[in-house]
Amino acid sequence: MNKPEDKHRPIRSFAIRSGRMTDGQRQGLAKHLEQWGLTRNDQLIDLDQAFGNTNPQVLEIGFGMGDSLAQMAKAKPEWNFIGVEVHLPGIGRLLSLVSELELSNVRVFHDDAVQVLQHCIAEHSLQRVNIYFPDPWHKTKHHKRRLIQPAFLELLHSRLAPNGLLHIATDWQPYAEHVLNTMQDQIFFDNVAADNTFVSAQDYDRPETKFERRGQRLGHDVWDMVFRSRPAQRSI
Repeated sequence: MNKPEDKHRPIRSFAIRSGRMTDGQRQGLAKHLEQWGLTRNDQLIDLDQAFGNTNPQVLEIGFGMGDSLAQMAKAKPEWNFIGVEVHLPGIGRLLSLVSELELSNVRVFHDDAVQVLQHCIAEHSLQRVNIYFPDPWHKTKHHKRRLIQPAFLELLHSRLAPNGLLHIATDWQPYAEHVLNTMQDQIFFDNVAADNTFVSAQDYDRPETKFERRGQRLGHDVWDMVFRSRPAQRSI
């Protein structure tokens, strides 16, 4: 039976999974989280100050084990990358990669991305948001937990700069269809694809991941979708 307060709790798009951390992941957290970690304290974070520059800001939501985020940060040192993840092993792995690759343009939140966006990120301060392989929540009763929902899109739009990009990738076709259907019914973004469907990952700098290569060997496809944030005056 649901508790009375449950109806007031926000619906989470993620489930906390328990799992062992390797020694490398544990060391990454111990050595580097204080240096490169950001903490939500319900006030806006000055990202220019956090990075020590005024470079464009990219936010990745749910970066998993951090391989793609680290690759993008290495390829584009003139951009700043902010990762948000709830699973500590992935954070430890990313921090180890940041150290190994000697990257200075990565910062990390161990937190819920919705809370980070609402409380820490200034309006229209992001040039890009990446959401790669979010949990598709396969069962119909769990569809309400999917991240891509109208209210979340409105929040993203308020944090993206005009003409900023939202890049979503999934290996679950019904989820890709859900994203396209949801995006067709909103007023905040335009699909950059000429046919309003899918784009090439390489055209938008998304690295191929180990997870993706494993899926391809099993015959799984991947769908990439990129949407451009409409100027605020059109979002009425």
